Amino acid sequence: MLINILVPQLFRVEEKSNLSTKESSVKRTTIILDDEEREYIDSLIREGREPGIKPLISKMLDVYRSMRIYDWKYPGEYYCGISRVAFINVEFIDTLLKFVPKEKWREVGIKTGEAARVSMEASINIEATNREKWPDVLKRLRVQGFGDFYLRDKYIIVRTPFIDNPEVWSGFLESLLGVRLEAKTLTPPLIFEIVS
Repeated sequence: MLINILVPQLFRVEEKSNLSTKESSVKRTTIILDDEEREYIDSLIREGREPGIKPLISKMLDVYRSMRIYDWKYPGEYYCGISRVAFINVEFIDTLLKFVPKEKWREVGIKTGEAARVSMEASINIEATNREKWPDVLKRLRVQGFGDFYLRDKYIIVRTPFIDNPEVWSGFLESLLGVRLEAKTLTPPLIFEIVS
């Protein structure tokens, strides 16, 4: 089945442009899908999971870039620069944390924050302790499934956190961002005040 999709020139589509000069930054291309692929896309749209094929393709390309899918050795081996990444569920992390003594939770957060900082700096060249780069750092955490992060004045808000333990998060964010934080809530959304 043929589908016409507008693709930004950024993706270097090689087909001829038949659009006016007003739209010269966009080229038309054709993607050929087999019946099963097209039925799957149609079902996503029909069920309201996707608004349409163009937004779906755009989202897929954003995920491809953001998750650095070009680093995957599919199936099962995925690296983001120097770090191997695995898709795991919340229950796995919760089970691990149950066997860590409560007084070590913050330390676990600090060590994992250090690892995340080194990985971001080495793999995607983001200096996590630079406050101007915090939006990029927090976006990266969101893309990797850690939760939704917001900076509000002197607060960091973590909505829908992957881990709902504020002690682990305090250590993690302090070590990652190079600041001191004070937890203001004990349940999600987690709110941390930047104290230094």
